[in-house]
Amino acid sequence: MTTRLSRSLAIVAVLNVVTAVTIYAKETKHAVPVFKDGEAQIVEEFKDSDFWIRHDLWVETEFDSDGDGKLDRMHVDVTRPRQTDTEGLKLPVVYGSSPYYCGVGDSDEKYFWNTRHELGEVPPPRKHMPEIELKIQRPIISKRHVEDWVPRGYIVVHSSSPGTGLSEGCPTIGGDNESLAPKAVIDWLCGRGKGYTSIDGDEPVTAYWSTGKVGMTGTSYNGTIPLAAATTGVEGLEAIIPVAPNTSYYHYYRSNGLVRHPGGYLGEDVDYLYDFIHSGNAARREYCDCEIRDKEMAEGMDRVSGDYNDFWAKRDYIHDLGPMKAALLMSHGFNDWNVVPEHSNRIYQAVKAKGVPVQTYYHQDGHGGPPPMKLMNRWFTRYLHGVENDVEKDPRAWIVREDAKQDNPTSYEDYPNPAASPVTLRLTAGAPERGTLALDSKSGQGTETLVDNFSFSGESLAQAEWTEHRLIYVSETLTEPLHISGTPKIELKLASSKPFANLSVWLVSLPWNNDKKAKITDNIITRGWADPQNQHSIRESEPLEPGKFYDVKFDLQPDDQIIAKGQQIGLMIFSSDRNVTLWPTPGTELTVDLDATQLSLPVVGGVDAFKKSTQKPSENEPTEAVTPSAKS
Repeated sequence: MTTRLSRSLAIVAVLNVVTAVTIYAKETKHAVPVFKDGEAQIVEEFKDSDFWIRHDLWVETEFDSDGDGKLDRMHVDVTRPRQTDTEGLKLPVVYGSSPYYCGVGDSDEKYFWNTRHELGEVPPPRKHMPEIELKIQRPIISKRHVEDWVPRGYIVVHSSSPGTGLSEGCPTIGGDNESLAPKAVIDWLCGRGKGYTSIDGDEPVTAYWSTGKVGMTGTSYNGTIPLAAATTGVEGLEAIIPVAPNTSYYHYYRSNGLVRHPGGYLGEDVDYLYDFIHSGNAARREYCDCEIRDKEMAEGMDRVSGDYNDFWAKRDYIHDLGPMKAALLMSHGFNDWNVVPEHSNRIYQAVKAKGVPVQTYYHQDGHGGPPPMKLMNRWFTRYLHGVENDVEKDPRAWIVREDAKQDNPTSYEDYPNPAASPVTLRLTAGAPERGTLALDSKSGQGTETLVDNFSFSGESLAQAEWTEHRLIYVSETLTEPLHISGTPKIELKLASSKPFANLSVWLVSLPWNNDKKAKITDNIITRGWADPQNQHSIRESEPLEPGKFYDVKFDLQPDDQIIAKGQQIGLMIFSSDRNVTLWPTPGTELTVDLDATQLSLPVVGGVDAFKKSTQKPSENEPTEAVTPSAKS
């Protein structure tokens, strides 16, 4: 079936090319990319999609991940202006790769891991989902990319990642083949690799229409692959624009030794994602399932301890940045609780330190959200077309403010804001109601205790006036807006009543806004999670001695937010986070030593700004004289 389908696609491709060339052979109008104000413009001659040339082919890789004794071939889809044939025009390529193009698996929760079990115990086995029914949609895979870029003088290329769609191989969820597959496609686009008209034939095909300049972009998993390709250092990959990329599968499924799940997918883990995308060759499915899912993943993912190990290190791109030279424009949402914002920030900071051209764009919403077209256009215009538009002199950071639209970011010199500095805030007792969060340190605060109960959501705990299931400490009401930029850090001294415990920390803006039109920034500042057993290292956990106090330090998620006047900043400490952690039997007690616990908050303007924003009106505003009334 696959052979017949590939031959049919090849025939369609040939017919498309022949039709385009025949119809326009007599036309001699020369069309070239046009640039204005440093951006590629829509060219009238490139707009007519009826005469775009579209074809499917297969590119040979350097690996055999499905164990059939042959090098895997990746299915590739090409959309290009007719002028690449009628006029011999060569153009740069915008390339996207994905495991999702040909259908995905079942998202029914019955196929997720059961999160209702005790910490430190082997979880009950997960039920594997049925095989994916392969969906073929040709000749266009992604309409958005072709509609955005082909009219602006680019060729658009798509490929299905290993083990998905019509691509051979096994999905590995961050394994080496997911980096080498796009590398092979780029090598072919630059005249170095082998391409064929069919999945199993020997008829060669070349990318004679390519300039050898390639840019990559995509969102989520599709944003991960551009980074994966860039870590190979492949020649010709000039620029990438990853949107909400997963840069470390450990940070996607774990936090500081704690088993955590991406927002909205409670119980998901790397083996479920494998099942979810495995739409490829049914004949090699058994081999892939056995070798990758049931062996490598089962042995390496470790849902018992949640520790970092070599399995996770292999799927962490921060370790592979040495060869990277592609110019990087990152994009992420500060309130993305699926792929949390640290994914982009950690790579942005590391690539910046390498001296590679880099910019970052952040918005205040959740998962997804590419930079405005203007930013992307300038990036690709500079690095793919080679137009000197001084993009390297643009501000490094673009941040969408709380009430702005995503296409209207505010520029900053960098992220975090260079004017931000850490402000240390201390706790004053108040449980089971609210304590205070302030600059002043008060000794002799003693300890306060919370009782774990996963049945209460973080949202309900933040709003509760009285509850034993969390500790919360709030600042004075802000008399002026307060700008936070960077990564908050928490230091706790705590004891657990059991050898195992979840630890969750939220920073919230109070009073809580329950209006249906409330924005996420009205309530959530940032979040963080950790396993107290990993207080020394995320690679090594050690059971807690009940009643013994331990020092636990970890980062919350990076943020850039302006907290509105009239709000209070709340530091909430609790145990199991219903939306993301495992659900152990309620009753575990966590006791916090208030004198040895503190929050480091990155504030633009530092301590002085915090003091100014939290002063009572009588402290920073002149008192108006009151004229006695006649009756007094």
